[in-house]
Amino acid sequence: KCDYFTEGKAKASTLSLTTLVVIEMFNACNALSEDISLFVMPPWINPWLMVAMFSSFALHFLILYVPALATIFSIVPLDANEWALVCACAAPVWLIDEVLKFIGRNFIMEGKTTTEKQKKPAAKKVAAAKKKN
Repeated sequence: KCDYFTEGKAKASTLSLTTLVVIEMFNACNALSEDISLFVMPPWINPWLMVAMFSSFALHFLILYVPALATIFSIVPLDANEWALVCACAAPVWLIDEVLKFIGRNFIMEGKTTTEKQKKPAAKKVAAAKKKN
């Protein structure tokens, strides 16, 4: 018996929706800087981004784990293994952007300015943002 059209469809929809939510949160973190790594400029440097991410996840958890809302949205709760799968599917977005930032900093921008000149303004941006908070 194929259960795709009953339980399977809701699980697939839930996994797809959750993966998209997590991917977009990773994209939001990556958008902090065009060329500075998240290891240098962490997401919490922008408190409004943290509020937005927390709100997005809170609303997503609400529709996932409140039965009435889950029924309205035709989704089902996820267990820890499924959350691990979601994170594994969404992580390449973060990794690819980090690689692209590295390439941009070290190879593409090299012809325009030296790497040292480029790192100094980046460090100044981070220091200024830390002082602001």
